[in-house]
Amino acid sequence: MPRPSAHRVDTDPRFHEIPRERVADRVAQELLRLIASGELAPGERLPGERQLAEMMNVSRVSVRAALQQLKAQGFVAAVQGGGTRVIAASKGGGSALAELIRVNRDNLHDLAEIRASIEVWAARRAAERGTPEQVAEIGRIYDLMTQPDRAPRYKAEDDLNFHMTIAKASASGVYLHLMSVLGEILEEMFTFHRYRLQIGRQYDRLLLAQHGAIYDAIRRGDGEAAARAMAEHLDTVLSSYAEDETPAPPKPGGKIRVVSG
Repeated sequence: MPRPSAHRVDTDPRFHEIPRERVADRVAQELLRLIASGELAPGERLPGERQLAEMMNVSRVSVRAALQQLKAQGFVAAVQGGGTRVIAASKGGGSALAELIRVNRDNLHDLAEIRASIEVWAARRAAERGTPEQVAEIGRIYDLMTQPDRAPRYKAEDDLNFHMTIAKASASGVYLHLMSVLGEILEEMFTFHRYRLQIGRQYDRLLLAQHGAIYDAIRRGDGEAAARAMAEHLDTVLSSYAEDETPAPPKPGGKIRVVSG
């Protein structure tokens, strides 16, 4: 007797076979989730392939393929000498902004006004959502700033790191990446503020007190107090522009080192 024919399924061009998801795709999705949430911060170096494979319980081949996906999408980049680092956005965006600032120094004041809005929001978020470890890191940087024997050449670096650590504690991947896009110009901005606009021990004492008030409010989890303290601090920055009649570009100096915690 002839064998019965196999059951045939009617076809419809509107429906397509869904391919099975590769492990590498799931690894890439998980890493992207960590980047988008800010748990993996811009500038942060990822563990090695072997470490990632062990921690995520997958093969090194899957990890390598996932990293290649994220590199192609512009979320991570290879580090010279080996390894992978999280990056923020398209190359050149920050450089274009930096050039805009150099052409017209008034644009730096505009950027300070924008910061005065978004960093108030970030301080409130950091107080409400920052983890104990992130809050402790803000405190560590503040303690470093208050050391009596801290060399003046670190003022701009410490200031920038304080604000970037608050950005990470805000638990917003979007905000953290926005701040990292501004990386190059933020370095110039903080250098300009601390060595051109805000000179002298009186300013140093005032700014340390304001940073202390911001940190204390975040430590207590008081979002409204943190927002008020940040607003007062950035009002001081904006007032410095009004007092300075002949702003000049900051003199070239060493590269500010931004902590990535």
